[in-house]
Amino acid sequence: MGTAGVVRRAALLTVLLATLTTVLALPVAAQEPMAEPPAAEAPAEAMAPAEPVAPAAAPAAEAEPEDEYRADYDALVAEQGQYAYAFDFFALSMVWTVVATGLVFIMHLGFAMVESGLTQSKNTVNILFKNTLIPCIGLLTYAVWGFAAHYPGDSWVIPGFLAFGSPVGDLNADGGATFGYGGVGLAMTGYGDFMFQAMFAATAATIVSGAVAERVKLLPFLIYATLLVMFAYPWIGSWHWGGGWFSSLNGGNGFKDFAGSSMVHAFGGFAALACVLLLGPRKGKYGPGAHPIQGHSMPLATIGVFLLWLGWFGFNGGSVLSAAPGPLGLVIATTALAAAAGGLGAAITSWMQSGKPDLSMALNGILAGLVGMTASADIVSVWGAVVVGLIAGVLVFFSVVGLDSLKIDDPVGAISVHGICGVWGILAAALFDVTDSGYTVFGQLTGVFVTALAAIIFSVVVFGVLKFTIGVRVDEAEEVEGLDVGEHGMEAYPNIQTATE
Repeated sequence: MGTAGVVRRAALLTVLLATLTTVLALPVAAQEPMAEPPAAEAPAEAMAPAEPVAPAAAPAAEAEPEDEYRADYDALVAEQGQYAYAFDFFALSMVWTVVATGLVFIMHLGFAMVESGLTQSKNTVNILFKNTLIPCIGLLTYAVWGFAAHYPGDSWVIPGFLAFGSPVGDLNADGGATFGYGGVGLAMTGYGDFMFQAMFAATAATIVSGAVAERVKLLPFLIYATLLVMFAYPWIGSWHWGGGWFSSLNGGNGFKDFAGSSMVHAFGGFAALACVLLLGPRKGKYGPGAHPIQGHSMPLATIGVFLLWLGWFGFNGGSVLSAAPGPLGLVIATTALAAAAGGLGAAITSWMQSGKPDLSMALNGILAGLVGMTASADIVSVWGAVVVGLIAGVLVFFSVVGLDSLKIDDPVGAISVHGICGVWGILAAALFDVTDSGYTVFGQLTGVFVTALAAIIFSVVVFGVLKFTIGVRVDEAEEVEGLDVGEHGMEAYPNIQTATE
């Protein structure tokens, strides 16, 4: 390398070290977040009346029957006085849940853009078709089986470990406008809760879709995705979010995974790893070394990442489960800062290693930062979030390179972004917690290890059975021609002549 190259590497190293030094020098506990949203946020003292003004009592003829949440309602009114009432908080929380649901839904478009942009143009229709069907499958199977299995309540078949699902019923049985569904801490209706959780359900299958792109048969993949979303995701998710046996981890403090670094991302990433190992690499990817197979549209990939970044504000922000202003503001801030630090960390690392700035690495670094922050967005300081995201960005670069050296072909880096950085996010929840909630490295790693192992076993069994029965890989001629023509009989860009070797 010439003198100019040495100088450039030295300058990049200086920038990275300066960034790390600045971040680490700042106070880690810049904010003291709350692990759980409070019942209410009192207004500033300067705005508070001398004495709280309770709402006028309703006429006796119109009085509603008392319920177990009436005390919560009255306490909220008493604390906020004439400036806000409990129902305003409930209604605003429900509106925020609906908005967050829409943001998570947009993430499926983001995944479609990233996956198609980072792969060859001859497979674009196939990728878009998979990413169109996955949310359709996810919503329906979650309604038919998944929601009740994910949150079994008192319907466990094996306590804390296994619950059977069932179709959703009337989730507005409480009237749909009271705290009767989940109290003040879960300030939404039953349908709001169902729709928000349903948007998460298909994400794991979307992660697998990117990792097996450009050589998997369509029908076997859709069968696998249906079984993954309908049975594996809610079953494993119930161990944590459904009140299952993960509540005994960390000395009884419970497993910390705020919005899914483990239960969504590591689960999907390690399911993808098992499928990739069974499927094998793309034709021409490895010989004596790894040969890059360029994606056909970096603009599409970039659009996709920014859609995902936007959607993550709903993914993490909606997981506050109310519009409690303190926790919600903190979660949005930590999410954004971790993404920014992840993009910077991956960009600088790849620039230093290759001598050229790599856009795909910067994009995956942003996603790595987001995945890394998803477990702990409500319990870290803003500067802790920067450190978590920065490390995730560096980590994703070395993971992508390492998997390539092992001849594990992942066209979009899904295993590294979601699997490896999902593990890092779970570990970071113990290392950067500023709430002293008692989360331990051992307890956190136990939870994510079990999640990853369960995803691998499920995928090996289901994808393996499909491989040895109907087959999971297209034939060589179809792979060379492209899956758009072979699987769908159409092309994404029929009037564009592509270059061939």
